[in-house]
Amino acid sequence: MTAVFDPTPAPPVEILAVLSLLCPEVVRDIEQNWNAPVSDYARHLWRPVARPVSGPAIAARSILREVLRQRLGAIMQPDEIGRTLDEFENRPVIQSGLHCLLLMDRITFDAILLAWLGAVESGQSAFFGFMGATMTMETVGREGPGWLDLGDDKVNLFGLGRHKLCRKSVCVAGPVSLNKRALEAVGDETDGSRWRGTLLASQDKVFGTAADALTALNEDLVAAWDRSRTALPVFIDDRLAATAVARHLGDDGSLLSRLLMEPARRQRLDHALQEAASGSFGRFLPNATDYFWGIREQRVRKLALENGHLIEPDRPHGLSIPFERPHLRQALLDGVLLPNLFLMFLVLAILPRVRAVGGLRQIGYVALFHSILLAALDENVPEERDLAAELQVRENAWGMRVIDEKISVREQLAGLPEGALFPELLRQYSLRTLAETTHDLKLVREDSRWRKIGRAEIKGT
Repeated sequence: MTAVFDPTPAPPVEILAVLSLLCPEVVRDIEQNWNAPVSDYARHLWRPVARPVSGPAIAARSILREVLRQRLGAIMQPDEIGRTLDEFENRPVIQSGLHCLLLMDRITFDAILLAWLGAVESGQSAFFGFMGATMTMETVGREGPGWLDLGDDKVNLFGLGRHKLCRKSVCVAGPVSLNKRALEAVGDETDGSRWRGTLLASQDKVFGTAADALTALNEDLVAAWDRSRTALPVFIDDRLAATAVARHLGDDGSLLSRLLMEPARRQRLDHALQEAASGSFGRFLPNATDYFWGIREQRVRKLALENGHLIEPDRPHGLSIPFERPHLRQALLDGVLLPNLFLMFLVLAILPRVRAVGGLRQIGYVALFHSILLAALDENVPEERDLAAELQVRENAWGMRVIDEKISVREQLAGLPEGALFPELLRQYSLRTLAETTHDLKLVREDSRWRKIGRAEIKGT
């Protein structure tokens, strides 16, 4: 019998097998769209999501809508706000996994582009991008939010000294203004029309924090790159998540209040967290702080829960906040506390039934957060039993470095039409498949965490 040759490329079986151990929903997305244009994959990520049906999920969605409404009120007219929230109700998706960086950062630009493609292809007028703002202004030498990466050079974006950059966190570093002289000294005529002129238009502005500056500048860049305003990015960060957590804690009967404030429930939650951390996938879990980060002297601080207080370990004169609902709520509203990643994804994605689109580490820890919440629920409580049934479907997706260009954003923009950069990229990515843009999942193959999981699986087999 003559063998039938199937010319259709298939994704690497061994990589999908490893991903499926923790994220089968991500594997399904890849398999369904492997030979389709990456713009189709983006549309698939922005497909509708089932509406919340359990009491805790409905309440969480209501809180999220209200905090998003407040954010939209700063950038939209009332009719636009209503339309955006209605669209979000049908397609509740947040592009997360982003650090709060200027869109001239290659990885950030490529991720926002994928989100833009998904929004446009699914008919959205706006989309939400979560920009994590707890990182320091400089992470390693001349890298981080305080630097403008031009590919062949780097510019100190706000003109802050290096000792300040590495000691201040994005969400609280400020006030800041652009380093006008350094910006004027770089680039050429093409840069001026593609990005430099947009930045210099804000040269005389003073921003309350670096996060505020980066959000405003990124909004300006996208508006210049897509003058038709086809799909508007709405940037949110940890501060919005803090407001959402505070809303949950405003109700002593909310699920989050019970999990954190009732000793037996918190003990069960802590046990679930520890079990996940010590399990096969524990390397994915970020566990640097106990439930919340503290803010002191323009820096995000690690906290530990000891003797009923959140304190800074080994700092007798550091923060000390009673672990009680009114104190936590007020500290969140005052900007003294920020939720850790577990609480953040709980209130922005898992409880309100929102699809989180993130990076290769995020798809791992969101899946674990999901399982941790399930383990902490009490199925003797009817509404928690209903939530557990609802959580059988995970909304978790891969969207960071799916598009992974190896040239700088400056080089990517140079040959594109002024004012229609994103529309031109939509045309280009309608011709390139998911298999091509991911280089046959090369990034997954090279990721240290997923590689170790694969080795452990092979060894166990």
